[in-house]
Amino acid sequence: MIGVSLMGRSGWIWAMKVLITGGAGFIGSTIASACADAGIEVVVLDDLSAGLRAFGERFAFYQGDYGDRELVRRVFAEHPEIDAVVHCAASIVVPESMADPLAYYANNVAKMPGFLTEVLAAGCGRVLFSSTAAMYEPGADLVVTEESPLNPLSPYAASKSMVERMLADTTVATDLRVISLRYFNPIGADPKLRTGLQLTKPSHALGLLLSARAEGRPFTVTGTDWATRDGSGLRDYIHVWDLALAHVAALLRFDEVTAGYEVINLGTGTGTTVFELVQAFSEVTGEEMPVVLAPARPGDVIGCCTSAAKAERLLGWRAQHTVAQGIADSLAWSARLPALLEAV
Repeated sequence: MIGVSLMGRSGWIWAMKVLITGGAGFIGSTIASACADAGIEVVVLDDLSAGLRAFGERFAFYQGDYGDRELVRRVFAEHPEIDAVVHCAASIVVPESMADPLAYYANNVAKMPGFLTEVLAAGCGRVLFSSTAAMYEPGADLVVTEESPLNPLSPYAASKSMVERMLADTTVATDLRVISLRYFNPIGADPKLRTGLQLTKPSHALGLLLSARAEGRPFTVTGTDWATRDGSGLRDYIHVWDLALAHVAALLRFDEVTAGYEVINLGTGTGTTVFELVQAFSEVTGEEMPVVLAPARPGDVIGCCTSAAKAERLLGWRAQHTVAQGIADSLAWSARLPALLEAV
C-alpha cells in the first residue's frame, strides 16, 4: 500500500488518501467528513450536477465528470499516493431512471470502463463502490442477505447491478480489488451539520415528508397495497452518518476484507414501513402529518431490510442511530440549507 505507517491505539495503521467521486453530494460529502475525522486524506471529484461546491472545496477538489479520462489522469498525477477510490458518482432517482433509462445507463455504466482503466493505470488497486439494495428480490419475510437473489426492477437498480458485474469481472482479470457496499435507505445528515441533503426537492420518502411539512400540505403515500403489515412499502432507513462510518471501516480493513470482490449490505436490520415513518416524523415534530394515498410510482418496489451480520463480522460495524435521530438531523439540516444555497 502507498502510504505512511502510524501508531494507533490498535497498532500500526496506514495514513491513507482516498479519491471520492461524487464527493460533493449528500452521501459522498458525508463520507468525506467521516474520512477526515478518521485521519484519512480526501480528494474530491464531482461535476456538481447534484453536489454543492462548498461541500467539495473543503478538500482537494476537482470539478468534472468521472468519465473524463484526461481529468482522472490528472487527479492521479497530482495525487499519486491515492490508496483507494470511493465511487459515489451516479444518477440515483428511480422514477427519473424509468423516464430516461438511456441517460442512466450512459452516466452510471458506460463511463466505468474508461474510469477503471485510468484507476488501474495509476496503480490504484482498491475501489469501494456505492451500490444499492434496490437490486434485491426480497423473500416472503422481506429480509435479504448478500446471497439473496437479484431482480433489479428499475434502470437505476439495473445500472448498479451492471457495474457490479463489471467490477467483479475486472477483479478476476486484473489486480483490482473491490468492495461493493449495497446501501439501503439513507436518512439524516452529518450530526455536526457540516453537510446534508443538498436538494430542495428530494424524491425519497423522508425528503418528501420534509417538503410537505414546509409547504403545509399532506404527504402522499405512493403504494398502499403491498404485502406488508400495513400495505405501504417497507424500507431499512439507515442514518447517513452510520453509512459514512461503514465506509471508513471498509477502507481501514480493505486488505483484510477482500483479495478480489466482496459485497456487503449496509442497513439497520430493522424494517420501517412508510406509514411508520410518517408516524415517527409526527412524533419528532410534535405535529400530526396528514396523508393522502396514491398508486405506486413506476419503478417502486415493496422494499426490504437486511441482516447486518456480514458487515459486523467483516467491518466490525453496526448502525447506531435510530430513525427518530435521522429525522431530527434531517429537520435540523433542512432549516440550515436555504441560507447555504443562498450563499452559493
